[in-house]
Amino acid sequence: MIIDRIIGDVHNREVIVLDDEIATAGSIVELLRRLRAEGAGQISLACTHGLFTGPAIERLKQEPDIAEIVTTNTVPLPPDSQLPNIVTRSVAPLFAEAVHRIHVGESISSLFSDEPTYG
Repeated sequence: MIIDRIIGDVHNREVIVLDDEIATAGSIVELLRRLRAEGAGQISLACTHGLFTGPAIERLKQEPDIAEIVTTNTVPLPPDSQLPNIVTRSVAPLFAEAVHRIHVGESISSLFSDEPTYG
């Protein structure tokens, strides 16, 4: 993948990169290079599914200026793939609430609205 431009001004700004999944981290590394070329400040990554397959962990180790990598626990992260800046968030409370609502016949659509309705 070739990323030839960044839309918007990232110069000296904190950047959060959101992705649905990080598999081999090839696209992420390419994006990080481009962001740095544009003068981005601190960079954080977030993804729903941290697959971290093949060369992903080694590639991310080579990017020491990533502030943090936030992922969910939808895919187990083996202990040997853990990096100090990886933060894993549990989806269990969300899934449990969805199952509960389905069981009692309530809507789950409000789980995805701006108004918190579970705790």
